[in-house]
Amino acid sequence: MAKKNTVAEVTELVEPIVEGLGLTLWDVRYVKEGALWYLRIYIDKDEGVTIEDCETVTRAIDAPLDELDPIEGNYILEVSSPGIERELLLDRHFDRFIGAPVMIKLIRPDGSGNRDIKGTLIAHDKETVEIMSEQGEETVIKKKDTVYIKLDDFNI
Repeated sequence: MAKKNTVAEVTELVEPIVEGLGLTLWDVRYVKEGALWYLRIYIDKDEGVTIEDCETVTRAIDAPLDELDPIEGNYILEVSSPGIERELLLDRHFDRFIGAPVMIKLIRPDGSGNRDIKGTLIAHDKETVEIMSEQGEETVIKKKDTVYIKLDDFNI
């Protein structure tokens, strides 16, 4: 059996804890910035995440993380909200926000020379997203051709 990666191990451990606290696990990232490693746990809830929510999750996952010990060496644990204009990354993110306004940044300009596209998310699959423009035009965009796909929170 293959060894799970750090993000998968941490996700499997913390997701039930986070959900047990009435929150949603948005994302887990393990990244190196400069000389330091960061384990970032992003949590969400409909009413918005508070500092108290972040503190509660940090306290709840600290001991189980130490026990599982999925990371060799030192790291900094951060628990936070995904913030406004959060990036849609996982199928569950796209599923939750069907009908919501999104902003898409393309790696290369499209046929009209645009790299920034806005519209309403109407469908998705593993490889594509489909949006409806304000003009009523449906556009299918390959996820691999995007820098990001984010919620357009200022237009909700």
